[in-house]
Amino acid sequence: MAQPTLPVIQALRDTAQRLATQAPYQWGHMGSCNCGHLAQTITQLTKAEIHARAMQRYGDWERQIIDYCPTSGLPIDQTIDEMLALGFTRSDLTHLERISDATIRAAIPFERRDTLRHNQRDDVVLYLRTWADLLERDLLAGITLPNFDAAPVPTPVLVAAY
Repeated sequence: MAQPTLPVIQALRDTAQRLATQAPYQWGHMGSCNCGHLAQTITQLTKAEIHARAMQRYGDWERQIIDYCPTSGLPIDQTIDEMLALGFTRSDLTHLERISDATIRAAIPFERRDTLRHNQRDDVVLYLRTWADLLERDLLAGITLPNFDAAPVPTPVLVAAY
């Protein structure tokens, strides 16, 4: 699963928010589908720019990720590079397109879990928010605060008045 870092969590939350507020969504469009929206958030490219990059090679996001080569020089591979550099994995991106990661789906309330559809905006928003929540939980679980009970108590310094 993606790295539990603030930039990854923020990218997921920003993408979910943009989708929830009615950004253009079209699952069959490489720039405005599930991965396309995350790519927009990370790269700041428009949906048209992402779509044009993807059309230089055959296939949907899953095929693009399978064929991904960091040294190809293809623009879509540069887009994928940015997504991977932020902390996502190729598997994350493949699962995002079909909202199919078992860990994320298991964290979604039961009554919604079995009815999730990969090409429905509200389901994608729920998936993204749940994923961000899981990563946030993992991030916070990795933080250990110092034990202040064992810290020495400072001795007050008395200053004589003249």
